[in-house]
Amino acid sequence: MKHQQSTTNNALISPSLTADIKLDRLLTLGVMASGSGTNFEAIANAIADNKLNAQIKVLIYNNPDAKVRSRAERWQIPAILIDHRQYKKREALDREIVATLKEYGVEWVIMAGWMRIVTQVLLDGFPERVINIHPSLLPSFKGIRAIEQALAAGVKITGCTVHKVSLAVDSGEIIMQAAVPILPTDTADTLHARIQVQEHLILPQAIALAAQQEISGSPYPKINLHNLNLCPCNIRRILF
Repeated sequence: MKHQQSTTNNALISPSLTADIKLDRLLTLGVMASGSGTNFEAIANAIADNKLNAQIKVLIYNNPDAKVRSRAERWQIPAILIDHRQYKKREALDREIVATLKEYGVEWVIMAGWMRIVTQVLLDGFPERVINIHPSLLPSFKGIRAIEQALAAGVKITGCTVHKVSLAVDSGEIIMQAAVPILPTDTADTLHARIQVQEHLILPQAIALAAQQEISGSPYPKINLHNLNLCPCNIRRILF
């Protein structure tokens, strides 16, 4: 399969979105989310549209009022509340999460807006199979309020990253990224809305890519900055 950069909806995506990631076996997913669950919905839609050969076996959420629960109910996917406030240590929380995921036969764990730092307990439960999506072009703007960080820094391009999860926050191996321009009139809300569009595009594809790369044993394709030719005129042509 050939990997390259592509432009989709005013974003630069690398590796490019492609329809030729074919998985011979069904992936069993467990999704972890803390909020509204739009990325959960994006995964569910991709599965329904036959763009991702997978099944979401269970949703785990940690906030009782999280809107993601109602999304799971509409998709008839089990939704389990594991409230982090009920656990004195992060490791105890993660042990309960791992036990629940294993009970539902999960093989891949997708952190889709999971606002908790994970421990080695979760990573050991699913070695190299925990994936996160973050609203910045990592390694820039790690941690919380990444969009506000980008605006405060005055950068002209930000975006989102799908990556493997490691103990260090937002530092695991990068799978896929989408670059989004920051407009002079942007607020945190308007920029977040445009980044979310790209998150919904790349997350299902990145899940398939991670599974395929595990099977093939080959590394994720790297972005070739020389091939991108990112002079100002080309950046404007690509992103605006």
